[in-house]
Amino acid sequence: MDKIMVNQLDLFYGDQQALNSINLAMKERSVTALIGPSGCGKSTFLRTLNRMQDLIPSVKILGQVTIDGQDIYTADTDVVLLRKKVGMVFQHPNPFPKSVFENVAYGPRIHGETDKKKLNEIVETSLKDAALWNEVKDRLHASALGLSGGQQQRLCIARLLAVGPEILLMDEPTSALDPISTMKIEELIAELKDKYTIMIVTHNMHQASRVSDRTAFFLSGDLIEEDVTSVLFTRPAKKKTEDYISGRFG
Repeated sequence: MDKIMVNQLDLFYGDQQALNSINLAMKERSVTALIGPSGCGKSTFLRTLNRMQDLIPSVKILGQVTIDGQDIYTADTDVVLLRKKVGMVFQHPNPFPKSVFENVAYGPRIHGETDKKKLNEIVETSLKDAALWNEVKDRLHASALGLSGGQQQRLCIARLLAVGPEILLMDEPTSALDPISTMKIEELIAELKDKYTIMIVTHNMHQASRVSDRTAFFLSGDLIEEDVTSVLFTRPAKKKTEDYISGRFG
């Protein structure tokens, strides 16, 4: 079943067009990787899926993005609820300057959860789901800023999971991390896709081939090709895709 459907999506920054008639479908509980050179529209596209682009005054978006059959760009869309359902992890870990516990409990508190026992359960479950519990269970009330970069990124993932999302958007989540931390995040993605629909922007084609079920190749605001990852990397249909994957440009 398709969780997300994007139809004829155009995006403009003022007079400059950044996305050109994008059509893409994403299946539920799968991982889709977005690849392509810098400035090709990957992150711009990712941010259309939870309306992060609304925060930029000059942006104009045409076309349709539906999640579970609902158009998320209608005037009556509750953007706060949308971003609860469609969470986002950024390139650099951005924990709050609070304790590990308060980072994870923050979202549920904002959405009205006050029961202490329930908050404890949510924090523990979220940290376990983010493969971080065993590393931080004895330091829940220490500052999150004392964690390593890889731990901070998993904490940010736990913070997302705590509010019960269905879709996880990851914008180069390992680009600021060392190889061991990167491997832990990749292993985590493999576990999370049993419960969540995941889209990851990555510059690392090896990473795309390791973690994703399908891969979409963007170039200059166009979606050039999208296919099963193993097919796209071994038998791409378009010459531009083949040239990028083989390292002729990008």
